[in-house]
Amino acid sequence: MKIGNRKRIIASMLKIGETRVWIDPERLSDVKEAITKADLRNLVRDGAIKIKPVVGVSKGRFREHLTQKRKGRRQGKGSRQGKKTSRLSRKTSWVNMVRTQRDLATILKNKKLIQNNVYKDLRHKIKGGFFRSRRHIKLYLEDKGILAHGKK
Repeated sequence: MKIGNRKRIIASMLKIGETRVWIDPERLSDVKEAITKADLRNLVRDGAIKIKPVVGVSKGRFREHLTQKRKGRRQGKGSRQGKKTSRLSRKTSWVNMVRTQRDLATILKNKKLIQNNVYKDLRHKIKGGFFRSRRHIKLYLEDKGILAHGKK
């Protein structure tokens, strides 16, 4: 009988996997002579055949990553999973965008750079999602000739 077959028999006897069975290379001749399951049990008792411990997956690296993430690291482009909207909802991004645009409109009105009717028109366009950003509003006003170039 081959050594592999003996390994298989021992594994089934001890209810473990074949990879956990270790046969002492110096006592290989004794293992080859063993025919019955009783012989193999005796060899296990003698120490010619040993059972390797279960190898688990270490949590050390995971814990290191976790501590770094709690500090706000490891959040770059390559680490992100899912859509952009799953990290920051569409509504939240919309609210942020609209608030900044409305702030710009009020600043321009308070500094008297735009008149009330233009301000009202801007507010309607902002609400309708016409502008992409603050910069877009400035470009729009410059094109219309309302806002002079270089002013806030």
